[in-house]
Amino acid sequence: MKTVFVTVGTTSFDDLIEGVTCPETVQALKARGYERLVLQAGRGSILPAADSCPHVRLEAYRFKDSIADDIQQADLVISHAGAGSCLEALGAGKPLLVVVNDKLMNNHQLEMARQLHMDSHLLYCTCSTLTETLRTMDLSVLQPFLPGQPKNFANFLDKALGVQ
Repeated sequence: MKTVFVTVGTTSFDDLIEGVTCPETVQALKARGYERLVLQAGRGSILPAADSCPHVRLEAYRFKDSIADDIQQADLVISHAGAGSCLEALGAGKPLLVVVNDKLMNNHQLEMARQLHMDSHLLYCTCSTLTETLRTMDLSVLQPFLPGQPKNFANFLDKALGVQ
């Protein structure tokens, strides 16, 4: 069963949870063959019920000790733009769609997502473009992110954040 795992990390990102469970987005996922949607909803005020998305099998929780198993079982990871969540998904070799929270001030997450996208490691969008991105995305263009290279990652962060 093709699975999408959605994570907001330890934050609150209700717009992402609402966006990924709206009928248009669920239909876009179904059109791509995804049948199961697992949501890690964090501190948000929304925790969708299992029967709230009738066309996919929905599972939702707030937190777990580790999301590694959910990432491993996923065919696609949709994540907020937190560095930890992104690196965990990329390190597991999973296709990653990052949804940037454009309501945040001084949004360093956008720079990180943009740089990882320019390096072909992930796709990114905002909540308002999520459904269209899911309809049109081409996951075949993504390149593996090679883990275990702290110097390269430090250089990448410097470049992404404009320090270099």
